[in-house]
Parts: sequence; C-alpha cells; structure tokens
Amino acid sequence: MTYYWESTVITIIAFGILFWALNRYAFGPLFGIMEKRRQLVKEELAAAEESRKAAEQYLAEQKQAVEEARRQAYEMIEQAKNSSSKQAEEIIQAARSEANRLKEEALRDIESEKNKAVAALRSQVSGMSVLIASKIIEKQIDEKSHQELIERYLQEAGNKS
Repeated sequence: MTYYWESTVITIIAFGILFWALNRYAFGPLFGIMEKRRQLVKEELAAAEESRKAAEQYLAEQKQAVEEARRQAYEMIEQAKNSSSKQAEEIIQAARSEANRLKEEALRDIESEKNKAVAALRSQVSGMSVLIASKIIEKQIDEKSHQELIERYLQEAGNKS
C-alpha cells in the first residue's frame, strides 16, 4: 500500500470546507432554532410555574371562601334554631295563657250556672213547700199520710228537675 500525501491534504481541505459550510449554512440556523426552542420551553416553564402559583393561590382563596360560607351557614342554622326555639316558647306561653283564660271563663260559667240552678231549686223548693203546706192544711191528715204526701211531692220535684 502506498501512501499519497496529496490525498490526505485534499481530504483535510475538503473536510475544512465542509465544516465551514455546515457551520455557516446548517449548524448556525440549526443552533439558532434550537436556542429559540430552548427559550420557548423556558418561557413556557415559567408561565406554567406562574399558572401553578396562581392556581394554588386561587385554590387557597376558594378554600377560605368555602370555610367562610360554612361558618356563615353554621351561624345561620344556629340563629334559626334559636329563633325557632324562642318562637316555640312564645307559642307555648300563648297557648298556656289562652288555656288558663278559657279555664277561668269556664269556671266562672260553671259557678254562674250553679248559682242559677241553686236559685231555681230554692225557688221551686219554696214553691213546693208552700204548695205542700197548703195541701196539708186543706186535708188535715194524720202524721203518716202527711209523710207519704211529702215524699210523693219530693219525688215529683225530683222528676221535674
């Protein structure tokens, strides 16, 4: 095998021209595109990080809003319970007052009716006593007949009442 130094020089020169051409026309634009892509990825990562932080902040705000809503709902429920409890007590008190008023009114009515009945009974008894006395005087009967007559009139008075 023979060695030709001219072919080595030509190969080195060709490699140099090829390297220069590739750097000028291929690697430069390729590295530029890769640099732009690197910048774009870096910007997108930064935007994603900002979005993540914004989402975390929004999530924290939402959690706080939900807790506030729960607290307010609990307060409203407690207030409604207290209000309904007070209302129930007022209704019960009003019902007791009305029941007491009706009871007192009924007792007054009963007492009034009782007094009327006693007065009517006294009136009837006194009328019957006069009637019995007049009949006794008219008949002038003996003691036994007198007792039978009184019992009969009392029975009649009992049946009329």
